[in-house]
Amino acid sequence: MRPKPPSLRDTAAIEPALARADAAHAAGRLVEAVEGYGEVLRLAPEHPVALHRLGLIAQRSSNREAALGLFDRALAARPGFAAALQDRVLLLLRLGRLDEAVDGFRALAAVRRRGKWIILDLDEDLHLCIHLGMTGQLLVCPPDAELAKHTHAIAKLASGRELRFVDPRRFGRLSVVRSQNGFETAGVEPLDVSFDAFVPLFRKRKLPMKSALLNQKLLRGVGNIYADESLFRAGIRPRRRAATLSREKLCLLYKSVQQVLQEAIAAGGSSISDYVGAEGEPGFFQMQHRVYGREGEPCLNCGTAIKRIVIAGRSSHYCPHCQK
Repeated sequence: MRPKPPSLRDTAAIEPALARADAAHAAGRLVEAVEGYGEVLRLAPEHPVALHRLGLIAQRSSNREAALGLFDRALAARPGFAAALQDRVLLLLRLGRLDEAVDGFRALAAVRRRGKWIILDLDEDLHLCIHLGMTGQLLVCPPDAELAKHTHAIAKLASGRELRFVDPRRFGRLSVVRSQNGFETAGVEPLDVSFDAFVPLFRKRKLPMKSALLNQKLLRGVGNIYADESLFRAGIRPRRRAATLSREKLCLLYKSVQQVLQEAIAAGGSSISDYVGAEGEPGFFQMQHRVYGREGEPCLNCGTAIKRIVIAGRSSHYCPHCQK
């Protein structure tokens, strides 16, 4: 049975009542805010904004199931209510209920990458964004496959298989972004950037070249392993200041970064500890490492022992003879 629509008199009272409740909510006076939204609902049962706001308060109070119920009511009252939909999906992700979070979206519009983020487009402007962190894995498994100990979210696919997010050290992230322009991150894509756009990224920068390569606001997606390998191929020491590099050296680095990344992708990545691809298979690029993880071993070019240093908390490997 549909609720009776508010009278004209009640309609005129809704806006100021909602404004008072919102002011109390913003000020952190939650009891007053709950009473205010309750007043709105007495005037207009199933008012979507009041239901959504009460859901936020319930979530803040750790009453997550009540929050889900309120978000569902808000969406029933106003289908497609963007704020309620986004908060509902985020809450389900925090609860590890990935299958429910994506329920209602008939198909993934696209799967793509931006830097170190995996982007699943749920519709034109809603995006499920996944960052694997240091130990995260996104696995496609049959439903009867053994459940890994640190599986935090599961989504059921139309094929009958499951998409599982596994992260032992919990540095990874699942989040939802609503954007009509798609999800974007800072920095440029190293495989797409032109050389003319690459050079200005490092000119006049006094930080060590290794730190510059790892700066995701400059180049997005270059990690510790591939920074070391790129610097080795370009003959650049990790501590060398970015501003001291000539255009010729930057050209070598530009080509080295692209070569290393393309070769690593073709080899399925580097399985140093627990990294695997989506099908659970390890990568093999670690077999082609020339400096990373080879401290004390002879350089493959000149035989000099590979050195390891720490720059800004990250280990860096280089050849003292081949890199200047």
